[in-house]
Amino acid sequence: MKPRLLLAAWLGFASLGQGDSFDKDKLVAWCIVPFDAKQRGPAERAKMLARLGLKRVAYDWRERHVKEFEEEILQYKKHGLEYFAFWGVHEEAFRLFAKHGIRPQIWIIAPSPEGESQEVRVAAAAKALSPLVKRTRQLGCKLGLYNHGGWGGEPANLVAVCEHLQTHHHAGHVGIVYNFHHGHGHITDFEESLKRMQPHLLCLNLNGMNDDARPKIVTLGQGQHEAAMLRIVRQSGYKGPLGILDHRSDTDSEVTLRENIDGMKKLLEQLDAKRALESYQD
Repeated sequence: MKPRLLLAAWLGFASLGQGDSFDKDKLVAWCIVPFDAKQRGPAERAKMLARLGLKRVAYDWRERHVKEFEEEILQYKKHGLEYFAFWGVHEEAFRLFAKHGIRPQIWIIAPSPEGESQEVRVAAAAKALSPLVKRTRQLGCKLGLYNHGGWGGEPANLVAVCEHLQTHHHAGHVGIVYNFHHGHGHITDFEESLKRMQPHLLCLNLNGMNDDARPKIVTLGQGQHEAAMLRIVRQSGYKGPLGILDHRSDTDSEVTLRENIDGMKKLLEQLDAKRALESYQD
């Protein structure tokens, strides 16, 4: 092959390998365990996710699910699913991650300590997190600070805590998990907030977005603002994981996830993201 043709072919291959920032394989199923109206077990949940063509799962749980922790891991492996993240802290789960050689992200609500100054509050949050920073480092897992309201849910504070941990605790594995459904107060300044968080962003969990969180959980493509917010995400160059959630205890998780996938297609059409849209074709 001639040099120019070889270069063109290589560039085309490299472009294909990079994919689109909204490709379907970026999606992570979230809030589908305790919120599933059908209350599926590990095997049925894995089959459901495979039917939908999803490849990644962030695992949330309640105490009743602890006895199923290992079977969940085994079923994901059986069905080719990535155990992408784990909610909270549990030593049995940590033991099983080591046993099965998996290293999911660990998601934890960012603390909201009191203090007379920003510096004091940032240092206090970092101190509270330091045991888990050490534990996740030992596990080889990334630690995601999850916005869930309060001081610790503010993008600027999440960034400040991350940077403090990285500077003073050798915590390069610590980052941010940002949730649209806990971020209604930052719809109007989302572009600025995203720019601040992006160097630390481990996952971006999506949701339909209406003024004043009315309602809080909305199917993608049915809200007032998520199309504009996703345009900002696309323009930012972010190519990381994107969570889609159930979070509705009165609904079958398969139905809710499918509605969100369909909503994502609608949004991709609005964004003229033709290449990404191709990845959603069955």
